[in-house]
Amino acid sequence: MDKCRPSRKQRYRLFGRRDYAVASLAMGMIVLGSNSVGAITLSHSDALKIGKRVWQNECNGTISGLTAWNKGEDFASLGIGHFIWYPKGRRGPFDESFPKLVSFISNRGAKLPTMLLGVGRGQPCPWSSHTEFLRAEHTPEMNQLRRFLVDTIDLQAEFLVARLEAALPKMLAEAVPADRTNVQQQFERLTKTPQGCYTLVDYVNFKGEGVLATERYHGQGWGLLQVLEAMHGNSDADAVDEFSRAASAVLTRRVQNAPPERHESQWLTGWLRRVNSYSGG
Repeated sequence: MDKCRPSRKQRYRLFGRRDYAVASLAMGMIVLGSNSVGAITLSHSDALKIGKRVWQNECNGTISGLTAWNKGEDFASLGIGHFIWYPKGRRGPFDESFPKLVSFISNRGAKLPTMLLGVGRGQPCPWSSHTEFLRAEHTPEMNQLRRFLVDTIDLQAEFLVARLEAALPKMLAEAVPADRTNVQQQFERLTKTPQGCYTLVDYVNFKGEGVLATERYHGQGWGLLQVLEAMHGNSDADAVDEFSRAASAVLTRRVQNAPPERHESQWLTGWLRRVNSYSGG
């Protein structure tokens, strides 16, 4: 998933009156050939913190920011991770993640609002444009959607972590065979601390896994895979710092490679600020 920017509306404080519980998330063994990664266990507290921080990054932790359609984009950005939902007849190079989120939440036993009952069967976003989306801001359908997203913050956080779990085998399959061991080692370095887990979850939500051929400029990607490939350290203590530096270089290269008409340099400062924040920069 890759979008130019998050929404920045600020109307409500983070979480309001309710404290959402996220069950401990234990990721099972991931196996690809002879390589395996041990289970990663996130405590209730750590998983909740990750969900809150991603929400803060994408929409300043606001309820209003849970339903957004950024100007210049042709899709809605919904939930704490600004998961993409395309309207009918629209498709782009970016992964459509909102239907996957809805299916994930439904499988966890949560009740879906009427307007989302057909999403798992391919129902498109009901609003066809940024203008139409803004006009619907106070409609019953939008209020219903917003309430659903508020009530499932915990499950959205779980979905983000599950997406990270699923990312590793895809990255290893895409990587050049000679690079796979290093990619896995760098991934493991980061998963050993709560801050490292947050870094991975946020970046893969922010810029994707880096495995799609459509997410390349001049054959060079900018996703999690490309950042891990640029890392070569061994110390767990400085893993997050090295990730921040590698991500900054990868994103700077993306802007340099981008078609001029996309004007991506306007976003670079914000992108670098976000990845620098992983290490406290």
